[in-house]
Amino acid sequence: MRTWLLLSFCALLAACAGPRELVQPPEHLFDDSLFAAPAEAVGAADIFAVSDAMRRYLQHPQIVAQLRRKGPHRGLLEALYTTGELRLDYDASTTRNAAQAFDARAGNCLSLVVMTAAFAKELGLTVRYQSAYLEETVSRSGNLVLRSGHVNVTLGRRFADPRLQDREPMTVDFLPPEELRSLRTREIDEDTVVAMYLNNRAVEALVADRLDDAYAWARESVRQDPRFLGGLNTLGVAYLRRDAPAQAGRVFAEVLLRDPANRTALANLANAYARQGRLAESLQAQQRLASLEPEPPFHFFNLGLAAMKKRDYGTARQMFSRELARAEDNHEFHYWLGLASYGLGDVEQARRHMARALEASTSGKQRHLYAAKLDWIEARGRH
Repeated sequence: MRTWLLLSFCALLAACAGPRELVQPPEHLFDDSLFAAPAEAVGAADIFAVSDAMRRYLQHPQIVAQLRRKGPHRGLLEALYTTGELRLDYDASTTRNAAQAFDARAGNCLSLVVMTAAFAKELGLTVRYQSAYLEETVSRSGNLVLRSGHVNVTLGRRFADPRLQDREPMTVDFLPPEELRSLRTREIDEDTVVAMYLNNRAVEALVADRLDDAYAWARESVRQDPRFLGGLNTLGVAYLRRDAPAQAGRVFAEVLLRDPANRTALANLANAYARQGRLAESLQAQQRLASLEPEPPFHFFNLGLAAMKKRDYGTARQMFSRELARAEDNHEFHYWLGLASYGLGDVEQARRHMARALEASTSGKQRHLYAAKLDWIEARGRH
């Protein structure tokens, strides 16, 4: 049976539900002796740093005139996202700091929030961050299952600019307008945003099998905001990948002490106990998880893959459809549902789902794969 490790990616889980409390980093959970020094610089100093190129952009005569005419917060958001001058692309594969996102003209939701906040601070605007109450997005990479959340940023008036007192704050978000209308959020502080950034970098290092870097980023995330449970969970997964289940178990137990219903930590704790031979405790954790989540992420998807191997395309399509019903924007589910439909001779449905996979893709590599497969299906549909 394949073992899945669950990670939290750009997500808040149960952290920051109330006023900020002083929480000391849990130094007893760190074991640096298991890891070498990271191969890259790890830290939070450059996350919001404004580069010379960013300053030159703000000083462009057209941007200066727009900021003066429309006000700094509206002028900035239109300069970044409305006029199309930057031609920003959404790229979920990499978390970049503000300067990197500007240079690449691309980033995931957190990168674009960080870049927007950096520009706003440069203009003297107030910045507030919100965690959105959205259903988690689940994806996977190898044997890692990633649960993703969402964050956005609101820009207010200058700290001391009476001309803008009556101006409404403006929120920048990267969701479709129809989703924004009913979006519920809660405010979070910048330390948590920084911890989220560091955690994302840790997850990306884990996906690339750079364990020493992953540990260093996760440790820094926990130190930046010990209340943020995503960083703790990633720290525990780094221990599991380094074959240190005892250390991992202590981390997941800490998460569950703060949030007893944390499904991610429960799944990983069951894994850590099993690796230590503590089978009764592992079974108990699995039973608790099953009561909270009877059908875990990718349950129906894995059944669909098993059916595909047997060329049972009818069962495969049913299973992929059930998985898609609870994650309708998952590009991987659309892709496999398209393949199952093609196996049943339903070229039109195969074309539709492959097009949806292409539309929902979050990286250039995915877009290339799905576009090629869509062309292949359409070519055969013409014969």
